[in-house]
Amino acid sequence: MDKPIPKVPNWRVLMNLPTIFKNPLIFHSALYDDLGDSFIVNSLNGEDLILTRSSNMIQHVLQKNHKNYQKSKFQTVDLAKYIGHGLLTTNGEHWLIHRRMIQPGFGRKKLQGLLSIIRDTVTYEVERFDTGKTVDVLPMMSDLAFQTVAKGLFSAGDIRQRMASLQEITNTAQKMLIKEVRQPYLRWWFRLSGSLERHINMGDEAREILNELVSERKSSGREEDDLLDMLLAARYEDGQPMSNRQLLDEVMILFTAGHETTANALSFTMFHIAKDKVIQQRIFDEVSHFDFGDDNLPNVFKDLTYTRQCIEEAMRLYPPAYLVDRVAINDDEVDGHKIPAGTMILLSLFELHRDDQFWKDSSSFNPDRFHTDRKSERIGRYFPFGAGPRMCVGNHFAMFEMIIAIAKIVKSYKLRCDLEHIELVPMVSLKPKEVPITFELR
Repeated sequence: MDKPIPKVPNWRVLMNLPTIFKNPLIFHSALYDDLGDSFIVNSLNGEDLILTRSSNMIQHVLQKNHKNYQKSKFQTVDLAKYIGHGLLTTNGEHWLIHRRMIQPGFGRKKLQGLLSIIRDTVTYEVERFDTGKTVDVLPMMSDLAFQTVAKGLFSAGDIRQRMASLQEITNTAQKMLIKEVRQPYLRWWFRLSGSLERHINMGDEAREILNELVSERKSSGREEDDLLDMLLAARYEDGQPMSNRQLLDEVMILFTAGHETTANALSFTMFHIAKDKVIQQRIFDEVSHFDFGDDNLPNVFKDLTYTRQCIEEAMRLYPPAYLVDRVAINDDEVDGHKIPAGTMILLSLFELHRDDQFWKDSSSFNPDRFHTDRKSERIGRYFPFGAGPRMCVGNHFAMFEMIIAIAKIVKSYKLRCDLEHIELVPMVSLKPKEVPITFELR
């Protein structure tokens, strides 16, 4: 029997346009309270979307019947025109071929060779922190994460200036994309004014920066055993390498997706650490005796368990991919709801991670939720890196980087924050508006 999904009246969408543009999560939360776990809303483009926080529907779409769902035009067209056609922005055979080529570069075995690079880069960034004054840590974490991805990819020591330019370009392009998506009625103006063309051209500038770095590596003839070497060595079934354009697209996406989500997660984690002296002391007690030498780095996941729990809890409250989009390829049905072919579904990991039926005191920060003894409680309701075949390819790299970063920061500094609540800024990923923290040397 078909169970109809409740539909949000168009007048309610129109009345909330200012809120939707600034922070759609506020509007979504009110709708979930009123209508339940799933509802239909008009996108202002004339198409109906399903929004859901249903654990069953999310697992069905991402895992159980993933072959029937693909990414929407938001990623494959709108986002792709800025950052290219790579793992994040493609579907079907193109995605599958390149996932198989790139996946080995992010496995645990390959990660072993990058551990010292990650540690050294993080350590250098952490030692540059200012002490005795309050600073917004989001730009600091963005620099840290960007430099870590850069060193993991290129293993070069003279790229900071070029990386700063690349970082500015990717941040600016993202803001333009969000304007396009949340104000589709102004797209004609974005085109007419030349704003859209200017931002797309900035993407070409970013590729030129990356092309210089790739060309330098090719001409040097040296092997660094980094992620760039892995991409250069990757081959299709016919033995041919990626085209230069495809290589640059993949590198561009690794930079964009790899640094921002990590920077945001670190900033959210640091906010809660700075607010709770007990949690901060527990981390310090754990990390103060940890040996960060090369031989011991593989033990990070095993030995720094509470530090990892704090990061996992922050990613529960603030999942980087707070909304995941998929489009049904063929007709489908889940939980009695019929899903016609062509229907776009927005999977709200933000709401699922805060659902009171799964998480006690869901809005509170409690790292003990992620103790290994409670692992079964999270199955089907916690997806910080997505789920299914399209789960984030760099999840191990990111988690190692974040554990090292929090460990190094807390080992070196005492953190204090007077901000009561974080203001959320949902962009392509979920960001904090600011996280003002004071660092004092231990």
